[in-house]
Amino acid sequence: MPIHGGSTAGTAAAGERGPSRRGLIRLAGTGLGLAALGAGAWGCGPVEEPAADATAPGRNGKNPSAGEAAPGDAFTTPPPGTAPGPLWQADAMAGALGAMDALAVAGDVVMVSGDPLTGRSLTTGKELWSREKVAVPGAKLLVAGGTLYLASARYDGDVVGLDPATGEETWRSRLGGKKYAQPRTIAVDERRVYVLAGILEADYSVEENVIAALDIASGKVVWQERRDKGTQEFGITAAVSGRHLVYTDFRENVTVRDTATGRQVWTKKIGRSNSERIAVHGGLVVVADGGRLRAFALADGTERWSLAADESYTRFHSPAVLDGVLYASDSAHVLRAVDPATGRERWRNAELLEVAYPWQFVTAGGNLYAATELDPKGGILAFDARTGKLRWTYNDGTGAVDKWYVAASGKRLAALHGKRLTALPAV
Repeated sequence: MPIHGGSTAGTAAAGERGPSRRGLIRLAGTGLGLAALGAGAWGCGPVEEPAADATAPGRNGKNPSAGEAAPGDAFTTPPPGTAPGPLWQADAMAGALGAMDALAVAGDVVMVSGDPLTGRSLTTGKELWSREKVAVPGAKLLVAGGTLYLASARYDGDVVGLDPATGEETWRSRLGGKKYAQPRTIAVDERRVYVLAGILEADYSVEENVIAALDIASGKVVWQERRDKGTQEFGITAAVSGRHLVYTDFRENVTVRDTATGRQVWTKKIGRSNSERIAVHGGLVVVADGGRLRAFALADGTERWSLAADESYTRFHSPAVLDGVLYASDSAHVLRAVDPATGRERWRNAELLEVAYPWQFVTAGGNLYAATELDPKGGILAFDARTGKLRWTYNDGTGAVDKWYVAASGKRLAALHGKRLTALPAV
């Protein structure tokens, strides 16, 4: 029931003759070679990291292009092809374990899935709170209505809500006590938290599972439905849109349920197992199904449109709808902006072979930002949202072979890569 009532990419070594500044700008204009254009490529110094807290470089006001903010976050836009330097960097727990929602921002607080779970100021990098044993490994950080919802790390069948500003517990709900194995939060909206949980047999094994909705106001179970036999608790990706809860799984299904009753509206087989992000917009759900993007009507499952990749071996990844535009990349390193209602392309960028393909997107200040799959050619990419032109690539220079994650709040970006958390200006 409710409780209340690093361093940047290095410059050329001394004595080595690198490409000219004019030559780099020319390459940047073509969208090629930008993986080399981290902040260090333009003389921004390395960022040191004290063990106790974050470092904010450029605070002497001498280097605004490296991330210094004037009052009101009036960041200086860097030249074309030049990535901004980090505002600050800090150590982060390596607790993501590949989770889709390992990074979250609530107002000015940025949080990373791990143990301890820590909240930092996105503005200053200062640690605001730190709590051990509140997040299970790989926990999804789902925020709605100013509350962060997590499965209890005590493995007691509870779901808890934390205040992102303080880390304090403000909400708790029990799905069914000892009847169910540890629930996993999969989605949240303004009224309900949606969870999956295994049904415990007498010998404590789990053969079947339930999907349930918890009321945010009361903490009580609104509904719970046993899922079809043979379905799994893992590999679930979910999204909520009004009266529709949509999810995909490893069993090659797309399923829609009524958020008010839990009734299954429809389920449909797709061609490949899918644990990628899905996008819901305008009464449609868009999924990446191998070499096609497919849009289904939430109301009845009718396929409204399909967009095929250029080559048969190409696979789409994690679509997202932001500001009314669908963005999706594929394994051929082509990024598309698509009308989500019709599937028609608005623009494409096919000049990303020199960087890893994007898999997560956010928008801020009229620009599109993307996090890529793997280092060393990956990082945070900035695009002109109107044209798709690549503006810059930021890489932290660690060489860690980990996914990148990105989140945005106001005029700042939070970027997670391995054990490093970086704040960048959204310029």
